[in-house]
Order: sequence, then C-alpha cells, then structure tokens
Amino acid sequence: MRHGPGWYLSLSAYWFATSFKWFLVLLVILPAKVAELSPPEEKASRLGFLFGLGAVMAILGPPIMGYFSDRLGRRKPFLLAGSLLTAIALLLLAHAPSYLWLLVAYLLLQVADDLATGPYSALIPDLVPRKERGTASGYMGVLQVSGQILGGAVGFLLPLAFQAYLAAFVNLLGAGLSLRVAPDRPSGAHPRPFLAAMAGPWRDRDFLLVYLTRFLVMLGFYLAQTYLQYYLADVVRVFQALGRTLANEPFQAVALLGLLISLGAALASVPAGKASDRLGRKPLIYLSGAGLGLLMPFILFFPRYDAMLFLALFFGLFYGVYLAVDWALVADVLRDPKAHATDMGLWQTAIVVPQVLAGAFGRPLDLLNASGEGLGYLVLFLLAGTFFLLGAFLVAPIRRAR
Repeated sequence: MRHGPGWYLSLSAYWFATSFKWFLVLLVILPAKVAELSPPEEKASRLGFLFGLGAVMAILGPPIMGYFSDRLGRRKPFLLAGSLLTAIALLLLAHAPSYLWLLVAYLLLQVADDLATGPYSALIPDLVPRKERGTASGYMGVLQVSGQILGGAVGFLLPLAFQAYLAAFVNLLGAGLSLRVAPDRPSGAHPRPFLAAMAGPWRDRDFLLVYLTRFLVMLGFYLAQTYLQYYLADVVRVFQALGRTLANEPFQAVALLGLLISLGAALASVPAGKASDRLGRKPLIYLSGAGLGLLMPFILFFPRYDAMLFLALFFGLFYGVYLAVDWALVADVLRDPKAHATDMGLWQTAIVVPQVLAGAFGRPLDLLNASGEGLGYLVLFLLAGTFFLLGAFLVAPIRRAR
C-alpha cells in the first residue's frame, strides 16, 4: 500500500512539534529563565550545567525507552504518555519560581521527551516499506526544519510565557496527528536481555558504519554552526549585501543565515527523499557530503556577508538532501524488527555526542585564534569540511543499502 503526502505529514507531525519545542526551550525559554532566577555572575555556569545534564539524558534516555517499548511491542502508549508529560513540563518550566524548580522541570522535560521520541523513532522502520522510506524520511526532514523556522518566528515575536503554552499545544497536536495514523500492532515482547540489546547493534558492521556516517556529518555541522556567530563578529564584521545593511549585530546576521539554511533544507528534503527511493541512498549521501565538505573552504575564501548568504542557501540544500536520506538509510540496515526502537534510540545518540564535542572545541578555538589571526577559524572550517567528506564516504562499504 502506497501512502499519500497527508499520511507522511501526519506520521512525522510529532517531529515537527519536537523540533519546534527544543528550538524555543534551548535558544529562548531556558536561557531567559536561568537569567531571571540566577545571580548575574552565575547564569552562564548554571545554564551550562543544565545543558550538560540534558545532553547526558539525551544520550541515555532514547535507547532505554526504546528498549522497554520493544519489550512490550508497543509504541503508542509511550508517545501518548511522553507527549502529555512534555506539555506539563513545559508549563512548569515557564512558571518555575526558583532555579531548583527550573532544574526539576527541565529534568522532567528530558525524561518526557525520551519517553516519547525513543519509541516514536521506530515508526518509519516499523510502518514504511523499504521502497518508500526515502519519501518518508524526506517529509520528516521538511517538518523538522519547518519546526525550527516557526520556532525562530515565535521566539522573535511572542512573549516568553506564551511561547511555552504554544509549544505545549503544538506538542499535543503533533502527537495527536501521529497517533491517529500510526496503528499500534503489538509485535510481542522482545526477549533479549537489556545489556545484550544495547550491545548487539555495535557488532553489526552496517549499523556501525551508518552510525559513524551520521556522527561525522553531525560533528561537522555542529562545529560550523556553534561558532558561526563568532566568525561573523571577528572576521566578517560588516553585514551588507547589494549595498544594503541587512543586520547590525552578529546575532541578527547569523539568524538570517540560519533562516536561509532552513529554507534550503526544506526545499530539498522531499525531492531528495523520493530520488533516494529510485536511485538508492548512497548516491544522495555522496552528493550531500561532498557538497557540504567543499563549501567549507569557500567560507574562508570569501569572508563577505553577501557571499555567505549565497553559501548558506546552498549549504541548506545539501543539508536537506542529507536529512532526507538519513533515516531511510538506517531503517534499511536494521536487522531485527522487534528491536527497532532500541536500535533507533542508540542511533539517535549520533546527534547528541557531536554537540558535546563541538562545545568542547571552544577552548582550542580561542587558543588558536590568539596564536594567529583567524587561525582558529581556519582549522575549524577545514575540520568541519573533512568530517563532512569522511562521513559521506563511509557509506560505501555498507552492504544492506544501495
């Protein structure tokens, strides 16, 4: 049975809600609440503590929740409970009267998100046949990027408290749409012990290669993204195009670049996903990785804002191609249908760990820039480009995908 666009959009609606929620929480709501509830001299360290704690939970939570979902052979109860707890946690986060309560609310939000998304991540391999997984992955990519775009608009336009209420509403709406189209067919308990279930995928050569592909591509992405605002402030400095000033501050300049990247990704995702169903996953991964990798030196060669606007759009197009094929590729190599949620939960850590490693590059970046003007940024973008290229071409030996 072939599915139409409405089915795919509903299936991935909760990814839209999740992307929208985390954009607002991590970039707007949480930093603002920490600043409100902390002494000025402690706000950065307190925010960093929350981010670090959240990263640890995001690494451990999805595979653990996925394992219990596999044990029961069910997805819907986890998505329903997780989405309800997420809405409650968002409201607690917005109204936390102290830093301690903010910590409790943020921990609840992380647990709730893991409870929902660990099992939810298995729905594409559970429900979508191999020949349509690229299309499904493409629609999911569009919704993830669209959630970020809407989050940016809401974060700019609406008051803080209302943002949390809107995120809670979108979260419940997205869960409702995904629950409606995803039949919950119990598949029977998965008998593997916990440690065996967690260790098994790492002994699978194809899974390991797919994991490393995503790990390296996302490490390149987060290295470039995390420090882009500082590059604009230290090197580009003037934010003009066609003789007009488009931004006065680096944060405005990087926001516009982010919008163009998201727009490019949204435009490319669905066509690239459909193309991967016809041509195979590997050619699209090669294209996206090579494109992303080769764009990095151009950021160094043309440190002008008008050039960076052009580069941002192309970066988004190549990144959208990668997003479209990413989930389809891993779904193709999973061996055990009764362990989809566990395996997908483990695979999701290939996003979180690169974020932590990219954050740790801050000190070396400062030291390199201090030893030579712009040296840190030269190393940064060349490293990012290298990781993009390495990640893309690691798919070549994968046997269970074409």
